[in-house]
Amino acid sequence: MSRTSKRVQRSPTSSSDFATGQAWPYRLGTSRVYRRLDRKASHYKIASHMDPATRRLLDGPIAPTLLRLAAPNVVMLVAQVAISILEAYFVGWLGADALAGVSVTFPLVMLMQTMSAGGMGGGVASAVARALGAGRRVDASRLVTHAIVIALVMGGLFTVTVLGGGGAIYRAMGAREGALAAALAYSNVIFAGAGAVWLFNMLASAVRGTGNMLLPAGVVLGGSPFLVSLSPALIFGWGPFPRMGVTGAALAVVAYYVAGALVLFGYLASGRSLIRLSPTLRFERSLFAEILRVGAPSLVNNIMTNLTVVLLTALVGPFGTFALAGYGMGVRLEYLLIPLVFGFGSALVTMVGTNFGAGQRTRARRVAWTGALIAAGTTEAIGLTAALFPHAWLGLFSNEPEVLAAGAAYLRVVGPAYGFFGLGLALYFASQGAGRLLWPLLAGSLRLVSAAAGGWLILHQLPGELTALFAVMALALVLFGSTLAGAIRLGAWEAGRR
Repeated sequence: MSRTSKRVQRSPTSSSDFATGQAWPYRLGTSRVYRRLDRKASHYKIASHMDPATRRLLDGPIAPTLLRLAAPNVVMLVAQVAISILEAYFVGWLGADALAGVSVTFPLVMLMQTMSAGGMGGGVASAVARALGAGRRVDASRLVTHAIVIALVMGGLFTVTVLGGGGAIYRAMGAREGALAAALAYSNVIFAGAGAVWLFNMLASAVRGTGNMLLPAGVVLGGSPFLVSLSPALIFGWGPFPRMGVTGAALAVVAYYVAGALVLFGYLASGRSLIRLSPTLRFERSLFAEILRVGAPSLVNNIMTNLTVVLLTALVGPFGTFALAGYGMGVRLEYLLIPLVFGFGSALVTMVGTNFGAGQRTRARRVAWTGALIAAGTTEAIGLTAALFPHAWLGLFSNEPEVLAAGAAYLRVVGPAYGFFGLGLALYFASQGAGRLLWPLLAGSLRLVSAAAGGWLILHQLPGELTALFAVMALALVLFGSTLAGAIRLGAWEAGRR
């Protein structure tokens, strides 16, 4: 008998054999070609039982599908940024202490948001997408109840930590007297409702994991008029409401998240979604692990990102108040890039995760690179525009010449590196979808260490100008994006690697 006939005693005789996965029952060899054909057959068998939305993620044109998924997220996040600016405007009418108090809570509120939406929420979306891609719809549905448990636990941890230690935290950040009182009045309400924030973001992530980006965006956009109306009413005591000041602002935010979580909960319980809440509360360690395997490292990345911001701000401090103010205005533009890339990132988590779950790793990588290049191009265009016309942005916040000079120096040096920031951030979200978080963590660590080491050298060993420190920040962004891109290009997503 020939070598070929020994390896395969029966070849596929029809397309139906191939589609049902019955074409290779007697394969004896381990040739790479046959393994690839077996995987292809399995894909067709699974895909034949899939819903149209999942099939589009697996077989549709990459760029149009990705943009269609990302568009609602981008619109939603622009609306959220506008709402936060409007809320700050309302609080500003209460005076400097109120505005300073709410501002000092911002890092902790943002940490909770990024951890629940982009960190652990990314783990939920990735797990749901990979389960649907593999044809495990029952597991995908059961992941929702596991996500709810994680949300309640994490929300409880935030509540206990901040309500117990918020005063010490805000004093360490410089809040005193009236500002400290305002910070605690706002913070105690927001973090008492931390469970609602976590539930909203985790349920929204589960829905996004199915490829449905419209519903979470619709809930946010639909709730925006509610929040914009309720917030000033509670702050200033309009109509039947008592005047509550910053407490009213916080209460409006919590009410918004409670209402949004109820809408998402009702949708997942209604049977209209690809996944639905399981009627039985049976928990499995393996399903928790599917979420936490991506979510836990992502939380570490969230903490490192916030630590990097704190570190860089501390490095600018010795150059004086004007430098710190100018840097703060310049870096605010960098902050706005994060929700923009998150709009593409949510789509990448879902699309990459679904293709990874279906075994289509080559297509998953193509999706990742397509999304990363779109994000990099968009952020680079913003950075170059800001570098060429810095006062168009900075003039919105100040007219002090020294402040404008420092902010312009930051944008001219760091702005051209924004493309690398967008590239790395998009590939981080894609890595969430693939369940491969080692290299994003390493790239984030490299950014942190390079900024710390370079900044220390400039301040203590090689005394230089502020622009030299900004150059270190730009280099850190380049290292972040290029390291992660290089790692994925060289095979960081291959089987057996993390």
